[in-house]
Amino acid sequence: MAKSKRSWEQRLTGETDELTLDFVESLSRDKRLYKYDIAASIAHARMLAEVGLITKSEFSEIQKALFEISDEITAGRFKFDRTCEDIHMAIEAALIKKTGDVGAKLHTGRSRNDQVATDMRLWMRDRIEILQTRISLLQRDFVKLAAKYTEAVMPAYTHLQRAQPVVIGSYLLSFVEQLSRDYQRLKNCSELLNVCPLGCGAVAGSTLPLDRKSTARQLGFEGIAWNSIDAAGDRDFCAEFIFDCAIIAVHLSRLAEDWIIYSSAEFDFIRIDDKYCTGSSMMPQKRNPDVLELIRAKTGSVYGALVAMLTILKAQPSTYNRDLQEDKIHVFSASDTIEAALEIAAAIVSHTKFNTKQIAAGLDTGFLDATSLAEYLVKKGVPFRKAHVIVGQLVTTCEQQAKSRLSDLTLDQFKAACDQIEDDVYNCLGATNVAKKYTTLGAAGPDHLARQIAYWKDQLKEQ
Repeated sequence: MAKSKRSWEQRLTGETDELTLDFVESLSRDKRLYKYDIAASIAHARMLAEVGLITKSEFSEIQKALFEISDEITAGRFKFDRTCEDIHMAIEAALIKKTGDVGAKLHTGRSRNDQVATDMRLWMRDRIEILQTRISLLQRDFVKLAAKYTEAVMPAYTHLQRAQPVVIGSYLLSFVEQLSRDYQRLKNCSELLNVCPLGCGAVAGSTLPLDRKSTARQLGFEGIAWNSIDAAGDRDFCAEFIFDCAIIAVHLSRLAEDWIIYSSAEFDFIRIDDKYCTGSSMMPQKRNPDVLELIRAKTGSVYGALVAMLTILKAQPSTYNRDLQEDKIHVFSASDTIEAALEIAAAIVSHTKFNTKQIAAGLDTGFLDATSLAEYLVKKGVPFRKAHVIVGQLVTTCEQQAKSRLSDLTLDQFKAACDQIEDDVYNCLGATNVAKKYTTLGAAGPDHLARQIAYWKDQLKEQ
């Protein structure tokens, strides 16, 4: 049996079983919150001095000791005692050891419930900024790569079947667009969580004259959480943060899936640098895109964290319950996974080349210009649904006559299908021609790409 050192154990008869101590501890995970716990503790102590619950000299002593503890943890000199089940108790125990009864006054008017809720918000604000920086760096790498492929055309796919031609740069910018939404979602999450629960106590607040707005201002919060009952148990922001990470994982997985396929011998669209590939233990010729495969696989881990977090929240009664201790496992995991995935994705993107000659050699396979031909007929006054049928029949004719391109058909064959077709029909055929003729805003042609690259360069300067 362990020797009792916890404040809450004084209420219990006998000593807590070792199994219980091991089962309830979270110090092994939440010690990464130490900077935030110390920052919040200093703000709380300053507020206690402001309202007269401790003296200014006591505040100075507490602050000095907390700075020392922070330096010790940062330098790796701090000895974490397993009898302190979480980072809050570990820091408070060290503070009391340094300052005696002065340190014992720090917990006045607060609970571990509002402490951890505050620490998690402070930590998450910083983590969001880190992830946003990673997103911006990846976006910049996509924009740089897109600028190298402003004219070269590739097939775009729907249902993994050839659909329409697009400029390679436009394909790359599609990921910049997705990542922009990820950046904004994280920004929204940061704004929603930026209220301070410190001073709400365990559930009902305090009879002491605490100035909650003072601690909120000191910690850079926009305001305070106004309902103490909700503040103690609110982990909506944790679920939202993991959800945001899960959507980032979706986008990275989509990139990984594309490039795994595009790097195969069957496609040979791209060449991923050897730095981000591995070999086979048996087959000497292999270049495996293992890093991309792991990016794709780690999506499942982030999804698992989201489901776990939502499940933890699902059936809890109001206010704080010990279940919430498990939130850190899943929040930290999702954050770490996404940061690593964003970093390695940026490295891969910045070292990947498109095999434009290979792509161009097979570009007219698959009748990528069929939609363009249908729109040509629309311009001649043919209703689109009728034009759709005509072009579908022309594609069938090509296949029956072993012709790989619509432009292989003679003008007589075109006229036999529709007498409104004229000899200018060939101007709308061919994948490269089609890409140059896109006119709608946001289209995947070279003219629009140039504007989009300029737009994103400006946008990314502001992020």
